[in-house]
Amino acid sequence: MSMPASTANWHWKNKDVTSWARAWFERELTTISIDGEGSENVSVTSVRDVEGDVELGQRKSKLITIYDCKVQLQWSGTASDGTSVEGKLTIPEVSHEITLDRLSDYTYEWSLKTESSPAVDALYAFAKARIPPALEAKFAEFPVAMIDTHGKDLTVSAEPSRTGTPVSAQAVPVPVTSTGTATSTVSKPAPAKKVAVNTSEIVKEAVFMAAADDLYSLLTDESRIPAWTRSGAQSVPQPGSSYSLFEGSVRGKYVSLVPGKEITQTWSLQSPVWPPEHEATLTITLDQSSDSTTVTFTLEGVPKGLEDEVGRNLEGYYIHGLKSIGLGAVL
Repeated sequence: MSMPASTANWHWKNKDVTSWARAWFERELTTISIDGEGSENVSVTSVRDVEGDVELGQRKSKLITIYDCKVQLQWSGTASDGTSVEGKLTIPEVSHEITLDRLSDYTYEWSLKTESSPAVDALYAFAKARIPPALEAKFAEFPVAMIDTHGKDLTVSAEPSRTGTPVSAQAVPVPVTSTGTATSTVSKPAPAKKVAVNTSEIVKEAVFMAAADDLYSLLTDESRIPAWTRSGAQSVPQPGSSYSLFEGSVRGKYVSLVPGKEITQTWSLQSPVWPPEHEATLTITLDQSSDSTTVTFTLEGVPKGLEDEVGRNLEGYYIHGLKSIGLGAVL
């Protein structure tokens, strides 16, 4: 029996759309062409490279764009004296945090290949002034296009299937007692059985420009967790106490805690593909240096076949989530 749409859409799902994103940037950014006074014009002639991963995630029926890309472009133009001008442009970060959360401004790294002259320099200044706004308009379209194109692959429609025939009430037999009174019985669902699971281990690491004590608090303090998960959480950081993240999509119990150093907790994903009653163990270690803290996420007991999906989710929801609040993660 398939799950209701409301239940199926609750669970934690991701789709890697990196290849689509690269093709989108190559197609859309090269449509930018701007005319100036007289014969001046500049345009984006090619997208030389797009580095980084792009995913569309779903949590509690909400679609979330997860991306952080470095985009390298080739631009060209014609100066007022007819000189052909060429250059390169790199945008080190095109991300959800800049485009949608507006946590910082875009950075542009320019270079000019053509020999300098008054007309060339004037066109160079024109390109620096006019190309960025055009790019930012395209960047604003990117997450919308991602959801429009791939959102249907992660959400389950509430429309009933037209391929099956509903069973009418008349087709279901109802027991009748000897007195002629109809009776019915309600069977209780059998409890989920814990099954043996073949597992593996996932390790993810990131460096954050934050103190270990602050990161420990962000990972365990119920009032601070929603800052990076963007959803409700329950957490009492004591051994044996339960916790839940992402509106209950991730649950478990704390096993041991060393403030500012290490967090060990059981970890299970509330998903149709996660084995019933199965728990993994997540150990988060924090190693502070003079100017940053290295955080290592070690998840033991991941069911075989789910390593890629769970690994992407650790990066997307934990590491990228912490990065989204301005901690300057280096992945």
